[in-house]
Amino acid sequence: MGVNLLHDSNDFVNTIKKAAVEAVNASKPMAVVYGKVISSSPLKINVEQKMTLTSAQLVLTRNVTDYKVEMTVDHATEYKSGGTGDSAFASHNHAYTGRKTFTIHNGLVVGDEVLMIQMQGGQRYIVIDRVIT
Repeated sequence: MGVNLLHDSNDFVNTIKKAAVEAVNASKPMAVVYGKVISSSPLKINVEQKMTLTSAQLVLTRNVTDYKVEMTVDHATEYKSGGTGDSAFASHNHAYTGRKTFTIHNGLVVGDEVLMIQMQGGQRYIVIDRVIT
């Protein structure tokens, strides 16, 4: 009976250890991970060659998305002629001024390597930026 008790107590200790590890993993603090974009539409990122994340698991920052930005411009176009030789089409330029909206094409493409933060609990990932290698 003593051997069974020792065996049972070892099982009990191992069960407690396993439960503690699972509890820590369940409340896992944030971790930094690396990934590689394997599809841009729909977005899929392979994490350290172990698992593939889909858009439902990803939170994107502006660093990795297309976005619009408003800018104020104040300059003139280059001098160009109309090419016909007619004086109405002589070399001229135009003012280009005011507040304009520009699109920044910064979305992820296949092959991009990214830096991500695994959010607490491990179910979602914030894609912070591209990694330059």
